Amino acid sequence: MSRLTRADLDALPAYVPGRSVADLARELGIAEAVKLASNEVPFGPLPGVPEAVAAAMTQSHRYPDMGVLELRDRLAERYGVTPDRIVTGCGSVALAEHLAKATCLPGDEIVYSWRSFEAYPIISAGVGATSIRVPNNPGHGHDLPAMAEAITDRTRLAIVCNPNNPTGTSVRKAELDRFLDAVPSDVLVVLDEAYREFVTDPDVPDGVELMRGRPNVAVLRTFSKAYGLAGLRVGFLVGHEPVAEAARKTLLPFAVNRIAQAAAIASLAAEPELLARVEQVVKQRTRVRDELLAQGWSVPPTEANFVWLRLSEDTADFAAACARSGVSIRPFAGEGARISVGDEEDNEAFLAAARAYPRRH
Repeated sequence: MSRLTRADLDALPAYVPGRSVADLARELGIAEAVKLASNEVPFGPLPGVPEAVAAAMTQSHRYPDMGVLELRDRLAERYGVTPDRIVTGCGSVALAEHLAKATCLPGDEIVYSWRSFEAYPIISAGVGATSIRVPNNPGHGHDLPAMAEAITDRTRLAIVCNPNNPTGTSVRKAELDRFLDAVPSDVLVVLDEAYREFVTDPDVPDGVELMRGRPNVAVLRTFSKAYGLAGLRVGFLVGHEPVAEAARKTLLPFAVNRIAQAAAIASLAAEPELLARVEQVVKQRTRVRDELLAQGWSVPPTEANFVWLRLSEDTADFAAACARSGVSIRPFAGEGARISVGDEEDNEAFLAAARAYPRRH
């Protein structure tokens, strides 16, 4: 690393996106490959979104509303809070970074479960904070008692990914309440709920409701997953006003572009179609997991739009076997693989590849 830049950047982990299906298709000499690697929904934009985007494009020579006032008003109405408690950003991952900037100085600590969302170590290192990774429990979920024990006087931020990415596991209300009760009031707890819309277990709590009586809790949501706007990058934070104000101070100007704002507002107006699509994803999620279990795989319960296959030394080999079948999945070396839930045809292509693989775990 050049002395012109930070010496510790060599150790900074890199975010690994899902493999390009265009590259995979070219490699295999096929017309089209299946992408089940990035937790995208298999649908296009919700009704009304293309029209809203087209209208916004006519004003693309003007800067967007930097305060994102209309979208914040709509979100505030939806979640029963005042607009000053909503912060928008370039996806929920960007807002996690803004919260780290707002809470941490070099040498402070950020506590999170591992394995969890791979952006957390990058965010921590980017602000000079120390990552405190608490191993997942045997069920591939958060070990909240151990996370509470890991909090020290240097801890500024604790992140709970619920449902957890990439394992799909969730924490229930009673255990999350106990954890929040145990966390000191000067430590911010971030409930990362990017996959909240896919939750069907009534015992998995709504973070916005949990947050209401807890000033040190903030919630992250996104339009990238269930709403199908992954390509436009818009997420939001719901928190108490001092936390929201601090996060807002770290935002880059015009972080949510005009097109994304218009698309998000239109998406909020299409809730019936959203719920119908979520129902389809959940139905396919059940089908995929049930079939994998019947095939002999180890698959923990999931409340997200993906499943987790427990693998070890075979992870890379299994991912390569899927790729040879024209299916791109997301392997995590030596641990397991995350497979997004697609439409029925894409899911069947993956299940056929899994069925043909000679080993089970």
